[in-house]
Amino acid sequence: MRNVSSMALAPVQAARRPQVWQRWLAGAALFVAAAAWWPQASQAQTVTLPDFSEIAERLSPTVVNIRTVERRGGAASGPGEVDPNIEEFFRRFGIPMPNRPDRSPNPRGGPGGPGGPGGGDEDQRQRGVGSGFILTADGFIMTNAHVIDGADEVIVTLTDKRELKARIIGADRRTDVAVVKIDATGLPFVKIGDVGRLKVGEWVMAIGSPFGLENTVTAGIVSAKQRDTGDYLNFIQTDVAINPGNSGGPLLNLRGEVVGINSQIYSRSGGFQGISFAIPIDDAMRVADQLRIVGRVIRGRIGVTIAPVTKEVAESIGLGKPAGALVQSVEKDGPADKAGVEAGDIIVKVDGKTVERSGDLPRLVGATKPGTKATLQVFRRGASRDIAVAVAEFEPERPARRAAAEPGSAAPAAKSAIGLTVSDLTEAQKKDLRVRGGVRVDAVEGAAARAGLREGDIILSLDNTEVTDSKQFMSLAAKVEKARAASVLVRRGEWTNYFVIRPTR
Repeated sequence: MRNVSSMALAPVQAARRPQVWQRWLAGAALFVAAAAWWPQASQAQTVTLPDFSEIAERLSPTVVNIRTVERRGGAASGPGEVDPNIEEFFRRFGIPMPNRPDRSPNPRGGPGGPGGPGGGDEDQRQRGVGSGFILTADGFIMTNAHVIDGADEVIVTLTDKRELKARIIGADRRTDVAVVKIDATGLPFVKIGDVGRLKVGEWVMAIGSPFGLENTVTAGIVSAKQRDTGDYLNFIQTDVAINPGNSGGPLLNLRGEVVGINSQIYSRSGGFQGISFAIPIDDAMRVADQLRIVGRVIRGRIGVTIAPVTKEVAESIGLGKPAGALVQSVEKDGPADKAGVEAGDIIVKVDGKTVERSGDLPRLVGATKPGTKATLQVFRRGASRDIAVAVAEFEPERPARRAAAEPGSAAPAAKSAIGLTVSDLTEAQKKDLRVRGGVRVDAVEGAAARAGLREGDIILSLDNTEVTDSKQFMSLAAKVEKARAASVLVRRGEWTNYFVIRPTR
């Protein structure tokens, strides 16, 4: 039996030997393939992380340190003088200087007096530090307007340690862009990038002089685009470490192109907290070109005060989505007033370009050449219409006159079904307020009070219907359905805005 068993098992074992050998070969081949793949996979993982060294080496010579000097009377400098870099830190972000030494006038100062040279009425001191980058080989440099604001002297330090005095070509506070010029030739200069190609999540790099530490490189990613934080700019938001002294320096993409000017940070402490903002380079270059050519920026204006359109307002007036700019007031005899734009209009397009948010309107109008006509598409009382406006040149705004809507109506007050007691306006009040109709709110209760209306408000329209007098308003209010919200266009002082009155629940 044993021999039979042994002979019976032999063919089975013999049949298994080739299978084992094949498996061993397959395993060896897999090991060899894995060994060959592993360095490639490791290398592939490595190249996904950017190397900024080449960009930093190549572009650092195009970035400059800027320090400013101001002259002021009676300043006594001495051992207690505050470090200018620290002072700039607190000045830029509006933080009171701790333990600031007193700067008392020098009673003995004056030319040739006991104070000696430099001890006169006019003393010179370093005011602040910042950064900039070279635009052209002949010495035009871009920086922030706040870096050179109030400076009597601007000193530019190049990477080769040359210090050159710069003259201010122009500065625009509204966009925080400035251009200065140094007398030099053959300078390395930056390449301007395409902001339209910049993507959220893309790696970017900054070079600047935080706290006066020249040629400092920091990096991060683009956190957001079109961040609306200013009247004339949508900023690029990044997590690149930006601190006082970085202002005016370039934001660079991985191609070594400038895509922005580092300008602001969001901070509760005054230091970097993970959010920084850069001016898009395309907007900055448009400003810089005008500063270089005419020394100032020429902008268009139409003379309106605007506000955002909220979701509930858009839904209540039939606009659909919350887009456009709500006209709160119209400057008397301004371009918009002459063209027929009214308070309460919602401007949704300028020359065919969509106004996605209210902040887009100043930028679109500002980019329009003064003296030309722009076509505004406005949404008014449930319908759209086109209005041609002759764009004027921007000038300092004149203080608006507050129109008083005093009691004293031509008809007795009447209480509506939506919680408003209203009365007619006198002809004098209409003329003063520059309105054709409307009613004055004399008392508020219920749903209207919850919506935020108050005594003295002037109601101009109800559910997209223009209000002419109290009788007509009462009729309109009676038709308001209790199951839905009602939109009310209200004039309050100088401003006009929509309120949404919701029914009692």
